[in-house]
Amino acid sequence: MHTTLDPLLKPKSITILGASKRKDSVGDWALTNLIKGGYKGAIYPINPSYDSIQNIKCYERIRDLPEIPDLVIFAVSDYRIELLFDEVVKAKIPAAVIFSSLNIDDDNNPNLKTRIKDKILKSNMMVCGANGMGFYNIRDHVWACGFDSNDHSAPGNISLISHSGSGMSGILDCEDRLRFNFAVSTGNELSVTMDQYLDFVLDLPETKVVGIFIETARNPDGFIKALKKANQKKIPIVALKVGKTEKSAQLTVSHSGAIAGDDDAYDALFNRYGVQRVRDTEELVATLILFAEFGVVGEGSFVTLHDSGGERQLLVDIADELNVPLTELSDNSVKKLEEIIDPELPAINPLDVWSRGGKDSAKQYLDSAKILLDDDNASIEALVLNRAPYGLIYPEYINLMQKTRKATGKPVLLVSSHQGSGFDPVAVEQTHRGYPVLDGISPTMVAISKLFSYRDFFKSDHKISNSKLCTKGDSWKSRLRKEKILSESDSLSLLSDYGIPVVEHKCVSDEVSAIEAAKKIGYPLVLKTAEKDIYHKTERHGVILNIKNKEELTNHYRVMSKTIGKKVLIAKMIEGGQEMFLGVKKDPQLGPIVIIGMGGVFSELFDEVVFAIPPFNRNYIKQSIEKFKFGKILSGYRGKDNLKLEAFYESAEKFSILISEMKSDIREFDINPMILTDSGCVAVDALAVGEDIK
Repeated sequence: MHTTLDPLLKPKSITILGASKRKDSVGDWALTNLIKGGYKGAIYPINPSYDSIQNIKCYERIRDLPEIPDLVIFAVSDYRIELLFDEVVKAKIPAAVIFSSLNIDDDNNPNLKTRIKDKILKSNMMVCGANGMGFYNIRDHVWACGFDSNDHSAPGNISLISHSGSGMSGILDCEDRLRFNFAVSTGNELSVTMDQYLDFVLDLPETKVVGIFIETARNPDGFIKALKKANQKKIPIVALKVGKTEKSAQLTVSHSGAIAGDDDAYDALFNRYGVQRVRDTEELVATLILFAEFGVVGEGSFVTLHDSGGERQLLVDIADELNVPLTELSDNSVKKLEEIIDPELPAINPLDVWSRGGKDSAKQYLDSAKILLDDDNASIEALVLNRAPYGLIYPEYINLMQKTRKATGKPVLLVSSHQGSGFDPVAVEQTHRGYPVLDGISPTMVAISKLFSYRDFFKSDHKISNSKLCTKGDSWKSRLRKEKILSESDSLSLLSDYGIPVVEHKCVSDEVSAIEAAKKIGYPLVLKTAEKDIYHKTERHGVILNIKNKEELTNHYRVMSKTIGKKVLIAKMIEGGQEMFLGVKKDPQLGPIVIIGMGGVFSELFDEVVFAIPPFNRNYIKQSIEKFKFGKILSGYRGKDNLKLEAFYESAEKFSILISEMKSDIREFDINPMILTDSGCVAVDALAVGEDIK
C-alpha cells in the first residue's frame, strides 16, 4: 500500500496523453478542467498532431517531456492504452488516471483489464480508475476529470468518494448547496481503493463530513481502519450502499448461515462504527448538508413549525417510522404558545401556527419559532414552509430563520414538502451561511435522524470488560480445524468454557447409561440423536421433548436407537421463558458477523434480527435490540413477564469475544435456542462449524 497519495492527488506536474482540440472530447475536457480548476503546476499535453493546445506547448511523446511528471491522465482509446502504458511505466511516472473501461473487441486472454492491472501491480503505480470519472481535489486545484463540470470554489467542507461515476457527478455538478473540498469516482480500483481516499480526506483540515457511494469494500481491513480514524476525529461518514444481494450463495450448514445476506454484514459494520446509512441520493444530499452546516447537534430533540396541518401530520408519521425524537414541550413553553397563537390551534410540537392569518401572522411565526427552539428539550428546529411560486423562497422565511437562531443559539433549517432549491441563489446562499434550505419532508427527516444517531453513537460505551475469558481457546481451534463440525455436546462445552451458561446434558450410547444420566439430570428431559453428520435433527425425528419418566425415556430411546442410531444426548428440559438465538455467519470480506434475535413464533412475527461485528459489549447489544419492536416484548411490553435481559446481554458479549478470538477458524455458529427466563438464560442447542468445511 502506498504511504502517500500526493503524486496522484496533489501532483506537482501533469501530462495528458491524448490531449485534444476537438471540442467535448475527453482530451479536450481533461486539459480544460485543469485550467478551470486553477491548477498551479506544470501541464504537458501530449499529441503529435498539435504544436500547442489552449496556448500550452504540446509534446509528441513521453520521452520528449522536460521532466518526469507526477501524474499522467490517459485520454486515449482502449486500443492504444496498453503500448502507452508501457511507456509510462518505463518513464517511472508514479501515478495515473484512467477513465476508460479497458474493454476491447476480440481481446486476448488474459484480457486488457487484467494485463493493465498486472502492470500496475508490478510497477507499484498509483491509479485512479479504471472505468471512472477521475477526481476533483478542489482545495488543491487539481481537477483530473475528462468530462464537463460545474464551477467549484475552494476549499469546501464535504468530501465525496464514489464507486459510481454518475454517483459522483450527479451530486457534485447538480447541487450547489454542497461545498466540496474533494470528490473522486474510484471506478474499478485497480490500484488505489476507497479506504485510501477516505484516509486522505480525513486528514484534510476542512473536512466536516464524508459521503461514500459504495458497492463493496475491496480492502476490508483498510476500510475498517479508516472508519476507526473517522471515529477518532469525530468526522461523520454518510454511506449510500448499493448492490444488495439476496442471500449468500455459499452453502450453509447452520440456521444462522442461512439468515445473513452479504448486505447485512455492511449494516453490522456501519452500526459498529457510527456510519450513517441512507437509501438514495436525496437522503445522502440532505444528510451531507446538515452535517456540513451543523456538525454534531446538541442534547435534546426535534421541534418543527408548520403552516399546514396536513404536512404536520405527514411529518409526525415519518418521524415515528424513523424514530426521530419529537420534543415534548415543557409546561412553560406551552403556556407561552397559548398566549400568542390562535385559540383553535393546539400548543404542541409539531406546531401548526397558521389559522386566521392577518397582519400579526409574521410576529406569530417568529415568536412561536423562538419558543419552540428555546425549550430546554429542543436541540434543532425545522421550519416546514413551502416555496413561493416558481420555487422561490419568501424573504420573510430567511428572516425568520436568522432571528430564531440569533435568539436561541441553536440550529434552524427551512424545508419544503417538495423539491426545488438546489440552484436557487437564495437557497444556496443561506445554506452556505449556516441556514440550510432543504427539499422534501422525507429526506429531511432521514437527515435529522442521522444527526441524532451520530450524536448518540458517541454516548455509548464500546469498551470490552471481559478481555480474556477462556484458557482453552487454542485447543478448541485445533479441534475445529481437525473435526470441521463440532457435535452438539462439544459445541455446548465450547460455550461453557467461555462462561456462557449451557443446559445440563450428557452424551450416552446405550440404554443403561441413558437411564443413569436421566436420573442424575432429573426429569423432564429432552432426548436427541447425537449421531455424526445429522445437523437438522427434527427432520429426522431425532428430537423428543418433555420426557417425564423412566418408562417414556426407555421407549423413546429404543425407537431412536433402531431408526437413527444408539448415540444420543440427554438434556434437561427447560420450561417456560422466551426463546432467543445467537449465531454467526462469516462474510467473505468483513469476517464473522454475529446474528441476534428472538426465536419461536416471534421470529416469524417480527422478522427482525441484529447484526453485529464482534467483539462488542453488552451495552452495545442492549441498545441495538431496543431499536426493534421485539425489544419492547423482551422489556415486558403489556404484561409480558420481566425477563433477565442483562444475563442475555452478558452471554451475547461473551459469545462475541469467543467468535473474535476464533474468527480464523469458525465459519458458522448457532446457539438456537437460548432460553431466557426471569432468572437468567441458558444455551439449549448449539452447533459450531469450522472454516475449512467443504
